[in-house]
Amino acid sequence: MSPDLKPGLVFEWSYVVPERATVPNLYQDTAFCREMPDVLATGYMVGMMELACVNGIMPYVDWPREQSLGVHVSFSHLAATPPGMRLTIRGEVIEVEGRRVKFRVEAWDGIDKITEGVHERIIIQPEKFNARLAEKKAKLAQ
Repeated sequence: MSPDLKPGLVFEWSYVVPERATVPNLYQDTAFCREMPDVLATGYMVGMMELACVNGIMPYVDWPREQSLGVHVSFSHLAATPPGMRLTIRGEVIEVEGRRVKFRVEAWDGIDKITEGVHERIIIQPEKFNARLAEKKAKLAQ
């Protein structure tokens, strides 16, 4: 992890909301969701906020030997967004403590601010992480 990964680092990322990200499409296996509004699902929105943070710190980690995983999310979903709209996601690193990185993140859909909140990620070494995961899978198979 680069010493340049520190509070004050800002980033921006954009993403067009795909049809598959709407409530009826994302949860198509749940009957009552198919009748819900055709808007960006909160769960998918959270994923996009996470991806924006990953992209924002990518230049500061030794990819692929270092990666990051989300460990905390706290977002308010403020406005509905139909598919096809382009989101602009802006973030800032607000804290770095060891391997933990905390972000303030907001997104707009071109008309409304659709979300704001905080997100935390932890920098991992995939080799170590995957070894622990393999142990867990082995226990499950017993």
